[in-house]
Amino acid sequence: VPQMGTFVGVYLPCMQNILGVILFLRLTWIVGTAGILESFAIVSMCCICTLLTAISMSAIATNGMVPAGGSYYMISRSLGPEFGGAVGLCFYLGTTFAGSLYILGTIEILLTYIVPTATIFKDNNGEATPNNMRVYGTCCLLLMALVVFVGVKYVNKLALVFLSCVVLSIMAIYAGAIKTLIELPEFSVCLLGNRSLKNELFESCAKMEVLNNNSVTTDLWNFFCESEYGNATCDEFFTLNNLTEIPAIPGLLSGVIKDNLWSNYGSAGMVIEKNNLHSESPQIPSTDRDQYFVFNDITTYFTLLVGIYFPSVTGIMAGSNRSGDLRDAQRSIPVGTILAILTTSFLYISFVLLFGACIEGVVLRDKFGVSVKKNPVIGVLAWPSPLVIVIGSFFSCCGAGLQSLTGAPRLLQAIAHDGIIPFLQV
Repeated sequence: VPQMGTFVGVYLPCMQNILGVILFLRLTWIVGTAGILESFAIVSMCCICTLLTAISMSAIATNGMVPAGGSYYMISRSLGPEFGGAVGLCFYLGTTFAGSLYILGTIEILLTYIVPTATIFKDNNGEATPNNMRVYGTCCLLLMALVVFVGVKYVNKLALVFLSCVVLSIMAIYAGAIKTLIELPEFSVCLLGNRSLKNELFESCAKMEVLNNNSVTTDLWNFFCESEYGNATCDEFFTLNNLTEIPAIPGLLSGVIKDNLWSNYGSAGMVIEKNNLHSESPQIPSTDRDQYFVFNDITTYFTLLVGIYFPSVTGIMAGSNRSGDLRDAQRSIPVGTILAILTTSFLYISFVLLFGACIEGVVLRDKFGVSVKKNPVIGVLAWPSPLVIVIGSFFSCCGAGLQSLTGAPRLLQAIAHDGIIPFLQV
């Protein structure tokens, strides 16, 4: 007999799917690139879209019995089996690919922030290649499939553990934002002129430092100059511009929100620069030392960011997909889904505002956190430690991946059971 209620059966799975990989890995970058105002537009547009969908789904769910098959069953019984089969297959594929999104998010967190030394494949420059994601992602998929194969009961037990990690992470972000009113985090960004530098490579943001009453050159000097001596030939951009160290998290009272209101779109390979700082440009631009600066990895524009953000709000069907396990599907699906959408919409909108009001623009636009000692940007803001975010986001992606792998096969099974598509009869 189905035993799940609204909270465990609908609200938690929806929350887990919506608060996933995009929030922890990409939302800060979206806010930095699109600016606060356009980020509001992106989040509002996507949340209104899913809310309208959920209201329509609720109207169908409260209109009759909802057995196993969830959204597919509701569409096929309202609009006819042809519509249901076509939409159901698309939805099955969408849920399956969402699973791959979450698994790739899990592996990105693992290889970028938890165990960066675990890379198997490297290119000529020593950088990790996408084959690492493929190998580790396949292993992760097999492990998750094993958990799903054991049973939905265990997925639900794990879901509560994973969601509690996500809730702790979210509380850590709010706590970190409030703490900036009292004391700023110790993370800082090193700028050469107005360009952001990868500070995982060096400790001191200076050209020279005093050691035993003697002026000696720093690691940064060695990166940009041909030798460690003060009279060495250096990169012209390095010679013309000064180094400045600014806080990565200026805090809520700093007024950084004014700089982050507007968009900063750029082309791939463009150096990330602080807008209100000036730098002297060399007469002959050099590309020899470019690997020490932080770059845009892709060309950005508004519709691209909408496409990147949208998968984070598409987890609204996670509850309705489990309609066969719900005690009272007619009541649970509308209440749980709409509550989950309202809760997560509030969280996303508040995070857009907090990130824009607390974090320096050059850090927001740094997708992988290389300008803040290779920490996730959202983790730099969190209190007490970036580790809270790393662990929370890792478990969040695992949980959302499990939810997708649980929902998709049930959907396919419901389509096959109706016998609409002959080759699925097997």
